[in-house]
Amino acid sequence: MKTVVCPGSFDPITNGHLDIIQRASGIFDRVIVLVASNQEKRNFFTAPERKAMIEKVVRELNLSNVEVDTDDGLLVNYIQKVGASAIVKGLRAVSDFEYEFQMALTNHKLLPQCETIFFTTSSKNMYLSSSIVRQVGRLGGDITQFVPECVYPEIHEKLLQSSKRQEV
Repeated sequence: MKTVVCPGSFDPITNGHLDIIQRASGIFDRVIVLVASNQEKRNFFTAPERKAMIEKVVRELNLSNVEVDTDDGLLVNYIQKVGASAIVKGLRAVSDFEYEFQMALTNHKLLPQCETIFFTTSSKNMYLSSSIVRQVGRLGGDITQFVPECVYPEIHEKLLQSSKRQEV
């Protein structure tokens, strides 16, 4: 059974993330979506909130071979712990490739048997990122086309609450 890990911050999950998860689900036996911590980022949603949103999307779409987990350690240690053979990452642009390629080489150096597989994003999601969703949502813009429908209410509500707190 081929297990892959699809790590990211998913802050929040977008339709671009979902596209990569669904495509990986169609190819591999087991996909673990890993809500990973990144000390370089200050997350808007908590790890439990992000995990719950992704689990809701996975249930809604009946992706039976997809699991969701959280971890705040080194990715290659997690890969070993769950017996995964590869990391799946989505790429939007050349700038993503440079960073992800560096990470892939580092992970491969730390764990030579682990490969990184890159999925290019669909053209309709090339511009989409969690930070864009947060920015548009905080300013009252319509984010329905950017996020999975079933988690839109949670994302929208938290972004609105955040923008109201900033006004005070």
